[in-house]
Amino acid sequence: MSEMNVVLVPGLLCDKAVWKSQMKALQDVARMQVADHGELDSLGAMAEAILAKAPAKFAVVGHSMGGRVALEVVRRAGSRISGLALLDTGYGPLATGEAGAKEVAGRQELLTVARTSGMRAVGQRWLAIPMIHPARLKERTLVEAILRMIERRTPQQFAAQIGALLHRPDATALLPMIACPALVLCGQDDAWAPLSTHRVMAQLIPHSKLVSVPDCGHMCTMERPDAVNVALRTWLLRVAQMNA
Repeated sequence: MSEMNVVLVPGLLCDKAVWKSQMKALQDVARMQVADHGELDSLGAMAEAILAKAPAKFAVVGHSMGGRVALEVVRRAGSRISGLALLDTGYGPLATGEAGAKEVAGRQELLTVARTSGMRAVGQRWLAIPMIHPARLKERTLVEAILRMIERRTPQQFAAQIGALLHRPDATALLPMIACPALVLCGQDDAWAPLSTHRVMAQLIPHSKLVSVPDCGHMCTMERPDAVNVALRTWLLRVAQMNA
């Protein structure tokens, strides 16, 4: 398999640490770069920033909010995208009515926590949801890696990314139009972005494959890196074959 260009897109409050294992395991088959959202406050602006720095042709892998950004990249420049991988993410807009109001209130509450108690406190709140599989909550190496990553973000960045998510576009109509090889992957026990949502995405996206990672929560790339790396390598081989 020839080496290809891949852009890795982190999710809410995440940075390159979320892709540490993938960057090491797949370096023999891909030239990888990690997107940095900075203080951009819309998914569209994040997508435009990626397109401005990315090679002419590339595959894109997005985790969580990064998956939504990846979809916006495809929406804007589908002809440049050789492959798409969506990990523990979603595609719908903010819900209407009580469900939407609840999401807004919950995100604003966390932003208040960030401003008054610090970013680590936000991470601790998230872990309690739980962010990762319950059986992993006592694994200090994993937990600390996640908390340190979140601590590297700022309340200003958090506010910008919350705004981006609350105004997220509906990508439902985009999914059937995706023409490149697609991987839809989800931790089997993801409490944030359920497997049921990923089944729908995989049904709607042509040329897609659904992978469910057992004993895994939302942070699949850090929780079960070996399983994710195998799935990504298999997908990259398919991308290379279809773009040969």
